[in-house]
Amino acid sequence: MAPVAGALVNTRVAMFVTCFNDTLFPQVGKATVRLLERLGVAVDVPQDQTCCGQMHFNSGYRAECVSLATRFAVVFSGYDAIVTPSASCASMVRHQYPIVARLGGADLSTRLEALPPVYELCEFLTDILGVTDVGASFPRRVVLHSTCHSVRLLGIGDRPRRLLTAVNGLDLVDPPGAGECCGFGGTFAVKNPDISVAMGHDKVSALGSTGASVLTSADTSCLLHLGGLLSRQDKPMQILHLAEILASTGERT
Repeated sequence: MAPVAGALVNTRVAMFVTCFNDTLFPQVGKATVRLLERLGVAVDVPQDQTCCGQMHFNSGYRAECVSLATRFAVVFSGYDAIVTPSASCASMVRHQYPIVARLGGADLSTRLEALPPVYELCEFLTDILGVTDVGASFPRRVVLHSTCHSVRLLGIGDRPRRLLTAVNGLDLVDPPGAGECCGFGGTFAVKNPDISVAMGHDKVSALGSTGASVLTSADTSCLLHLGGLLSRQDKPMQILHLAEILASTGERT
């Protein structure tokens, strides 16, 4: 596929990699950059970015998020758009930073209000670039796990599905109970491991019933949880973030 005509000319786009991806799934950030550059978007990856504070916020340590939100505001100031391959981190910045801002005072509130919009990758592709066919080719049977943050907080709808359906050669199958949580929930999995694992087993069973060889999602946190359970059950399903599939040009990943 040719680059999107005139895509964001003279627009400064920054990628928010997220600390989770940078530490455990660096290939997702690389795939995101390849994909966006193929579509004609010049992407900057600010080297001073760190954690957005989601883990702290969800665990009740909201005051500890102030310094992280302040750093985020400084690092990503001056851009026109921020793109991230993480629905959960995008929802943290968009929906929880206003609460953190009240704890940080007027200066932080001003900094955060001046931030450019933060887009989850699927939103950026479909809503800003206006594409669903990104020129990808991936001849595999794939099942999509719709994450709680993407569906319930971001309202991402069918954007991931539209993007996957347009991938050449990809056979997209739907799992039973598609709207059910996988049980990860960030620190929920740490505080409630038995419940988390039980929910995960139910989800893995549903995903496995589709006959798909690849599991994909908009959040690597859910993929980490489900991938661990699949591995322990010695099930051969491969886990890949949406960005990795959309960046693919046909080679077997």
